[in-house]
Amino acid sequence: MELAERLTKKQTAKEPFPISILSLTVGAFAIGMTEFVIMGLLPNVAQDLDVSISAAGQLITMYALGVAVGAPILTLLTHRIPQKKLLLLLMVLFIVGNAVSVVAPSYAVLMGARMLTALTHGTFFGVGAVIASNLVRPDKRAGAVSIMMAGLTIANIIGVPLGTFIGQNMGWRASFGAIAIMGILALIGILMFIPKLKPEKPASIVQQISSLASPKLLLFLLIAALGNAGLFAVFTYIAPLLMEVSGFAEHSVTWILVLFGCGVTIGNIVGGKLADWKLLPSILGLYLAICLILALLTFTIHSPFAAVLTIFFWGMASFAVMPGLQVRIMSLAKAAPALASTSSHSAGNLGNAAGAFIGGFVITHMSLTALPWVGALLVGAALMLGIACYISERRA
Repeated sequence: MELAERLTKKQTAKEPFPISILSLTVGAFAIGMTEFVIMGLLPNVAQDLDVSISAAGQLITMYALGVAVGAPILTLLTHRIPQKKLLLLLMVLFIVGNAVSVVAPSYAVLMGARMLTALTHGTFFGVGAVIASNLVRPDKRAGAVSIMMAGLTIANIIGVPLGTFIGQNMGWRASFGAIAIMGILALIGILMFIPKLKPEKPASIVQQISSLASPKLLLFLLIAALGNAGLFAVFTYIAPLLMEVSGFAEHSVTWILVLFGCGVTIGNIVGGKLADWKLLPSILGLYLAICLILALLTFTIHSPFAAVLTIFFWGMASFAVMPGLQVRIMSLAKAAPALASTSSHSAGNLGNAAGAFIGGFVITHMSLTALPWVGALLVGAALMLGIACYISERRA
């Protein structure tokens, strides 16, 4: 009897992640492409639709706002739909949004299509994270979420450069056509591999909002926003930093960003394993590492080799913290894990926007080289809040 129990435990310990999670990874990859590929195609879009570059840039801003504001609302409105059906519905809307982008006759129509895909973004990751964590044992939840989120990071390494290449050589509309095809593949994967999970009694909208209003949960949403603000205060202006301070040629920046993306992908997987080991200590330890790396970047940015090495580890640490943070936020809102997970993406996107704004302010009123230590201060604020929460929990 004891031998049988030991064998069962051994088999369970070696149990691989379900293939169904990979269909969520494909969906995350497609969403990552549609969010970021337009950055490299703005001149093409502006010329074709006869608008200014700044007007075309609003396609990026409105997408971020769509994720930040619209996604939690959509999650609330669809909370009674079974999770698998909701994922399928979201991917259909995603495909439609990108298909409309392919044939959009005007700037206004393209903007509407972008807003539609933005709504699916946050809700997909929110519901997808809940499904991924329910497909594995409790001690593997963060790892499962990190595998799904890896699609977003891989999109930055492979999908965005590929989509940009397609758009520059076949027209920007072809890029959105390729993304729609990726969406179809994700839809088929979800249909075939995601099991029908046992439906739980859905909490009412009032209960979900009440759950989201928990002070500790709001604190961790603020921590997520501050962490992303520190990331984007520097990352938004990484190209001028590398060219004007480190002395790299413009064509070298692309390859450095690919290396950063490799660090991001490794960090995402390692961060999931660390969070499954010790959740809150790993989050705090990673935020401390990010602070130290950004402080170090203040000095290493002046040396090409040291700058690239530091940026690689910065990418690792910055994204290693995200799976654990996602699981922590979901666990704090037991009555509304999908809404909490979606809200974490909203908080992250607000942090992205705030970080880009703060970075611009620093460049205008201080200097380009001040960005890394300002980013370290923002992440340091997130770390201090996290430590305060950890101490409070230990005392309780």
